[in-house]
Amino acid sequence: VQLQASGGGLVQTGGSLRLSCTVSGFSSNYYAIGWFRQAPGKEREGIACISSRDDISYYAQSRKGRFTIFRDNAKNTVDLLMMNLKPEDTAAYHCGTPQNSSCQLPLRYWGKGTLVTVSS
Repeated sequence: VQLQASGGGLVQTGGSLRLSCTVSGFSSNYYAIGWFRQAPGKEREGIACISSRDDISYYAQSRKGRFTIFRDNAKNTVDLLMMNLKPEDTAAYHCGTPQNSSCQLPLRYWGKGTLVTVSS
């Protein structure tokens, strides 16, 4: 089981980015997959998760409305669309899975992050 986040980069305040979580060793619609982030010197923060049992999405309250998680079955990815980005969204973004159909902790597998930098 491997997961790899990609799509990060430098964006201005108010801009958008779409991150992708590419999985291998399993189909992206077999397990729940979630996104989390970690900024330097700060604790890890959960962002969103999508279950595989019923494709229900869950969001951390503070991210709801600006972030959307969805599956792209054609690419075998779980993507995170981020809109109206703010400097405080600057962080390394990771995806992971509890290796379960439901969104739950702890994550059993996660991959290297992709860096998102939002300039003011």
